[in-house]
This record gives sequence, C-alpha cells and structure tokens, in this order.
Amino acid sequence: MENKVLRKLFLGFIQIHILHHAKEEAIYGSWMLEELHEHGYEISAGTLYPILHNMEKDQLLNREDVNINGKIRKYYRITDKGDSVLQEARTKAYELFKEIK
Repeated sequence: MENKVLRKLFLGFIQIHILHHAKEEAIYGSWMLEELHEHGYEISAGTLYPILHNMEKDQLLNREDVNINGKIRKYYRITDKGDSVLQEARTKAYELFKEIK
C-alpha cells in the first residue's frame, strides 16, 4: 500500500523534473532515466516512456525524431503550455516546501 501511494506522489515529481530538464535542453528517454535514477527515483523505461508520450499528448512536450547512426532517437522539448505548467508547479512546490520544512 505504502509503495503504491508513494509511486502516485512521485509521478508528479517526475513530471516536474522532466519539464524542468526539457526547458533547459532537448532530452531523450535513456538520458532522463539516468537523471531520475541519480535523484533516487526507481523508474523503468516501461514506466518513463508512457509518461513522455502522455506529456506529449497533453501538449506539455514537443517531440523531434532524429536519426542517430541509423537509429531514431526521440528528443523532447518543453512547449509554451508545458512552461506555464512548470512555472505554476514551481510556485506550488515552493509554497509546500516552505510549509513542510
């Protein structure tokens, strides 16, 4: 039960993390997996890729397919809508942090 609750909670953190990095530069899935692992998130590719696809579907990210040595790599960048969501999430996260610290 506890893992399920934490997983739902961390999903929002992961999406904010994705938006943050997609604003700084174009990101791709395997790099984002490594980044999330460095921050202690236990997430698999099978979980991350649907998150990226849903964020694209929700118009928070734009995708560009790039041919790298014969393989297609999907790069994601933040959209204007995603940037607005990120700004609001930062504000709310900061307020929450101040309250719970």
